[in-house]
Parts: sequence; C-alpha cells; structure tokens
Amino acid sequence: MTDIEDSEISLIRPPVINIRTAKPRDLPELNDMIALLARHHGDAAGSTPEQLERDLFGPLPWITALVAETDEGLIGYAILVPLYRAQEGARGMDLHHLFVRDGHRGHGVGQHLVNRARDTARNAGCGYLSVSAATGNVQAHRFYEHMDFVPRPVTGMRYLQALA
Repeated sequence: MTDIEDSEISLIRPPVINIRTAKPRDLPELNDMIALLARHHGDAAGSTPEQLERDLFGPLPWITALVAETDEGLIGYAILVPLYRAQEGARGMDLHHLFVRDGHRGHGVGQHLVNRARDTARNAGCGYLSVSAATGNVQAHRFYEHMDFVPRPVTGMRYLQALA
C-alpha cells in the first residue's frame, strides 16, 4: 500500500454562489438565459432587456427575478410572479421560470434558487409557492417533488384572449 501525503490530494472546490435579487446590470445576461430556456423548450424567445427592465424595475414592477452568481457571472435565475386565490384570500407566488446553465446543473444551484424563492414568497406574505413542469419532463417532476412540492394535476381548461 502506498502512503499518500495530504499535499498530494487535491479536491476541486465548487465556486461560491451568491443568490440575490436581480439588478439592472443583470438584464443582458438574464435575457440571454431566458432565451436559452426558451430554446431548450423549443420556443422562440421574444423578450428584450427593455421589457425585463420595465417588468422588474419600472413604475409597476410585475415580476421578481432572483439570480445565481459566481465569479464567472450569472449561472442561473428564477422568476416569480404573484398569484391570488380570491375565494381563500390567499396570496401566492408562481415560480414561473427556473434555469441553471449547462455545466452548473446537478450541483445544488437550482435548490438554492428554489429556497430563496420560498423566502421571497414568505416575506411577501404568501402562503404558497407553485410551479409547473411539462407533462413529459420527468426530471423536473422528480426535482420539484424532492424539493417538497406536491403534484397537483391541472383540471379544466385555461383560455387566453389577446388584448392588443
């Protein structure tokens, strides 16, 4: 048996990750990640940094964005949208987007973003956090169930009417 000195063993240290609320300087990178997620789902991304600026920092902020940042830049994000159940008087948040860049998945970044999303929703007086995943996205289903989300199949139809 060969003895190995401590100095001969090297472990790769994971980068320090900072989860924080998005700032105006994040808009270009955030918009790029939104486009990557859209492409992943086979959708076209039509959002612009100007729209994000309006919806995050404008006179009537519509969404909340959290970002995961390392020394390399932004590696992930979560977007939260307010919800309301009028019959219960219950505030909630929808975890509308959750994304982690290739090469950073499987290291807990998504879990950190979800945990911060929970804190953000609680601090806003919300009683629940919801999220959806495509029917065939089994990996996402497992992830959310691991994060203690309870499956709640959708019933009925949702309708849409364009206003412009």
